[in-house]
Amino acid sequence: MADERARHFRRLRRLRRSARRWSVLAGGLGGAAAVLTPYAGLGLPDAAWAGAAGSAIALAAWRWVDLRALAAVPPPPALGPAEAAARSRARLVAAVERLPVGPGVLAEVRRVRSRLALRGTTAAQAWARLDRAALTLAGMSGRLTGLAEPAVREAADADRSLRDLAARLASVERAGRLAPDGPLDEVHAALAAQLENGVAAYERLVVAAAGYLAEDARPSTEHHAAARLTEATDLLHGVADALAELRTSHLPLRTP
Repeated sequence: MADERARHFRRLRRLRRSARRWSVLAGGLGGAAAVLTPYAGLGLPDAAWAGAAGSAIALAAWRWVDLRALAAVPPPPALGPAEAAARSRARLVAAVERLPVGPGVLAEVRRVRSRLALRGTTAAQAWARLDRAALTLAGMSGRLTGLAEPAVREAADADRSLRDLAARLASVERAGRLAPDGPLDEVHAALAAQLENGVAAYERLVVAAAGYLAEDARPSTEHHAAARLTEATDLLHGVADALAELRTSHLPLRTP
C-alpha cells in the first residue's frame, strides 16, 4: 500500500501544476482574442478565439478551486520508521513475487532466515534435518499422485507443525538461560523429545515416499523404454539383413 501522505502531496503538486498551465493558457488565449478581435464586430474566427479563451479561463478557475479545497484538507499523519520499513519490505516482496523465480527466491530467503534465528540452540540441528527432508520430498511431490496424495498433504501439515515446535523450543531454551535454577528444564526436555520424534517420523515418511516412487516406476519385467529400444534394434537388424540379401541376389553372374 502506498503512503497516503505522499499520495496527498503528489495530488497537490499535480493540481498546482495543472492550475498554472491552464492559467498561462487562459492568459495567452485571452490576450490573443483581445488583440485579434476587430472593432467592427465579431466574425467566426474571432468567436473561436473568444470561446477557447473563455474555456481556458473556466478550467483554470476550477483547478485553483480544487487546489484550495485539497490544500485545506489536513494531510495524513506521517508513518513511523517501523511502519514505513514494513511497507517498504511489503512492496519489495510483492515486486519479487511477480518475477518468474520470485517465489522460490523468497522461500529460500525465509528458510535461511529461520535457520539463522535458531542458531546456537538445540533446535538448529533438528531444523536442518527437517529442511533436508522437506527439500527431498518437494523434489518428489510432483510424481506423488494417486494414493500418495494424502501423504503429501499430511507431510505439509507436519512440516508447519514441526517448524512451529522448533521455534517454541528455541524460545524456551533462550528463556531458560536467564533462570539459574532451571525451572524450564523439564519443559525444554519434553519439547526437544517431541521435536526429535517428529523429525524422525518425517524422515521415515520421505524414505517411504522414495520407496513408493521406486516401486511405482519399476515395471514387472523390463522398462518400456528399454523394450522399445530392443524392438527398434531388432527391426534395424532385420532391415539390414534383408537389404544385404537383396544386394547379393541381384549381382550379375560372372562368365569364365
